[in-house]
Amino acid sequence: MREEEIERLRGVVRDCVSKHLYSSAIFFADKVAAITSDPADIYMQAQALYLGRHYRRAFHLLNASQIVLRDLRFRYLAAKCLEELKEWDQCLLMLGDAKVDEHGNITDTRECNSMYLDRDGEDREINILSAICFLRGKAYEALENRAQARLWYKAAIKADPLCYEALECLIENHMLACDEEKTLLSCLQFGPEDGWLSSFYSCLIKKYDKENVVEAKFRELEQGGPNTKTSEKSVLCTLKANTDLLACKAEYYHQCGEYQKCFELTSELLEKDPFHLKCTLVHLAAAMELGHSNELYLMACNLVKDYPQKALSWFAVGCYYYCIKKYDQARRYFSKSTSLDGTFASAWIGYGNAYAAQEEGDQAMSAYRTAARLFPGYHLPTLYIGMEYMRTHSFKLAEQAKSICPSDPLVYNELGVVSYHMKEYKKAVRWFEKTLTHIPSSLSEIWESTVINLAHSLRKLKRYNEAITYYERALALSTRSLSTYAGLAYTYHLQNNYTAAITYYHKALWLKPDDQFCTEMLTSALVDESRQGIDPMVESRCGGLFI
Repeated sequence: MREEEIERLRGVVRDCVSKHLYSSAIFFADKVAAITSDPADIYMQAQALYLGRHYRRAFHLLNASQIVLRDLRFRYLAAKCLEELKEWDQCLLMLGDAKVDEHGNITDTRECNSMYLDRDGEDREINILSAICFLRGKAYEALENRAQARLWYKAAIKADPLCYEALECLIENHMLACDEEKTLLSCLQFGPEDGWLSSFYSCLIKKYDKENVVEAKFRELEQGGPNTKTSEKSVLCTLKANTDLLACKAEYYHQCGEYQKCFELTSELLEKDPFHLKCTLVHLAAAMELGHSNELYLMACNLVKDYPQKALSWFAVGCYYYCIKKYDQARRYFSKSTSLDGTFASAWIGYGNAYAAQEEGDQAMSAYRTAARLFPGYHLPTLYIGMEYMRTHSFKLAEQAKSICPSDPLVYNELGVVSYHMKEYKKAVRWFEKTLTHIPSSLSEIWESTVINLAHSLRKLKRYNEAITYYERALALSTRSLSTYAGLAYTYHLQNNYTAAITYYHKALWLKPDDQFCTEMLTSALVDESRQGIDPMVESRCGGLFI
């Protein structure tokens, strides 16, 4: 057969693959390989078999070829066949015994000298070493060796920054802490034409920096920075409305506690792309915070119908039941979600929270500890462990539950609460002040409790004027808080300003007419005002408010 006829058959194989006619591709690739015995044609036949899901046959073909030990592409495809067959130990053996250090740098460079078919292809190709490192990471993760998996994922993204899947695994599975993610991105070697990708990656990682820092990252990606080339600016402008980028922004809004803003953005995105699963997860979280049970019900029904085998679908069902306070059913579906995907962090947190909502502390702690073990870069499991200790009045243990995310304001808030309960009011003030300095956006209603807690702590230290200032800041955030009015009234009472105290006791009782503390203190303030000049000694009589 003439060379042009063989080349025509190769074209037929490629066309069959592009049209997903895999049986046809296998048939013609087999004939081409039989005629030529060319390694490239054998590889093409194995590729067709792999795409046609004939994994055993593809592996046998590759393994029978002597070139499999010398050519990285042959070896990689053989390992991919073993991956599909879930033979993880054999997969690692096929990939070889290369070593990686703790920073994700490959220390054994023998592979780099191996043969590699079509190394000089016209298109920009992902480095084969990067793909091999990524597959090693997947194999180790399947074998529950997450420490090794993390190193190989880091090696994969370092070998080629275009290997997005490796970065996605590190981020989505919370394998790295905030600082580790930033360090990894800073050492990636992007090509001169990939500046936009560096900016995009910086928006994907954890966003616990100050508001102006995070906003600057999004602005740079949407408009281009001062050092951005003119050719790149046109690319960046087209990415401004990109769904992935807007999903990252929605995630940031959720993290800042701007749940309504987050919900509106994700609703808009899901109209444009109803099957964007990352956006769906953020949408579910925002709907949960806002108590939109109807939206959760509709989302859960659609997800279960479209993706019955995905953990996200059953997580959505769990969210609906949690929202309507049916915690037993919520636990059942969160558990199903974790059984489908043991690396789904949100489901583990939901599972623990469903137990905690019914004060079943042991089971909640078990779920949180599992999450802390599986996701070393995720600070929420550790934070919830501390909160659960605090609920059971184990304050020393709660304080020891240190977080791995030093910039999350919620961590400092909880440490402040622990200090308050331990009567360490100076320390509590420091933690609450640190909380307010680490809030990534302007103060919103969700941080009202922190402001009130700070005011309570200052009152305990007899710093009454400062306490009044923070109570008034809390009132600017919400006028429906009994604790704020009661605390403000009590502080004025301690300053012997009985008229102001009586006014705020009345406002507190308007919110809750049967509040025992405010009722008793209003009577006391009226008596004290009538006597004018007698020290009420209120602090010693009442013992103060509780957070």
